Amino acid sequence: MEIFDSHLHIINPIFPLIPNNGYLPPSFTVGDYITATEKISITGGAVVSGSFQGFDQLYLIDALQQLGSNYIGVTQIPHTITDEELNHLNSHGIKAIRFNIKRGGSEAISKLEEMAKRVYDLFRWHVELYIDSKDLAELKDRLIKLPLFSIDHLGLTDTGLPHLFHLVENGCRVKATGFGRINFSPLPVMKKIFEINPQALMFGSDLPSTRAKRPFEESDIKIITDNFSDSEADKILYNNAFNWYKQRQEDI
Repeated sequence: MEIFDSHLHIINPIFPLIPNNGYLPPSFTVGDYITATEKISITGGAVVSGSFQGFDQLYLIDALQQLGSNYIGVTQIPHTITDEELNHLNSHGIKAIRFNIKRGGSEAISKLEEMAKRVYDLFRWHVELYIDSKDLAELKDRLIKLPLFSIDHLGLTDTGLPHLFHLVENGCRVKATGFGRINFSPLPVMKKIFEINPQALMFGSDLPSTRAKRPFEESDIKIITDNFSDSEADKILYNNAFNWYKQRQEDI
């Protein structure tokens, strides 16, 4: 079964890295990613900027050039970025911006609505949030007003799952990623999200799983293939993410 990897990181030390709370990740190059996934039928994906990469775009453009046109970029940008700079990023396959509320390294959340509207109006980009579900209560009314957005790693903790489900009812997409980061069993939560909106769930490897309690394992895929029908698993593993990242952009 084909997979569109909705969440992966490339860490190339020839480009700038910024310590986050004293942490610098080990190298994980495009070559490392290809080796790590050689037994999995990955045909495309989304390279996501981490807290330790700040606003650097050179590493991301380099990674996308190596991976090819089936991959897109999710980057972190300052609110001061110009339209010309955004157009340059768009032309290199970057199609979304990230707010890292959990670990920082991105623009302040106070700029969320302004930036989400701007990048959507210009290029139909969406916003991605790395956020603990417990923090959704105070943000959910703001998030619902965004043009398009997704949330990483099933919301990380079970504390705010009712808020996550509410957002899914209002169009939010959710990445079924980072099973080694969450504090609950992923299957019941994935079942609930799929029940609310079959288009919402998007599987991703989260490679190289920096700072996770355990790294990605191929058995994470089996959780999906063993517990959803073939057509449902195809949505979660491929179609939903492909439509979110690639098809929607091609239709614009």
